[in-house]
Amino acid sequence: MAKKLGPPIFLGVFTVLAIIFLTGGGTDDKDILRQTFQLEAIYYDSGHVEISYFDKSDQTNSVVLEILGMDDSFQKTFYDSEFIEIVPFLNEPKYGWAIHPVVMEIEHEEFGHIQLKTEIHSIDEPVPNVIYARP
Repeated sequence: MAKKLGPPIFLGVFTVLAIIFLTGGGTDDKDILRQTFQLEAIYYDSGHVEISYFDKSDQTNSVVLEILGMDDSFQKTFYDSEFIEIVPFLNEPKYGWAIHPVVMEIEHEEFGHIQLKTEIHSIDEPVPNVIYARP
């Protein structure tokens, strides 16, 4: 008596397709964003944070920069693919820089709406990761 192989084969093919679909087909959509956008926020002991942004494609239409967690939230809009902004910060926060994330809402000619998020770090600390999102 022959076994029916249809259900196990279907289940295997379905599983492989689900994995490919969930992982984006083996390509990371964020890789192109990592290669295109650079963001860093450095705290200097002189009492300021230097936030630098660079779009290698030069296709940024606008960027809304915001530092969260401040008494008066810092927000500024830029219309360029590259800028450096100096923000006064009298001293390092008691609970660390994670309470003051730097977020950007970017309008880009090719990618549409992009969001970037990173943490401020001191000059002698490793550069934190940048989180890239396409909502």
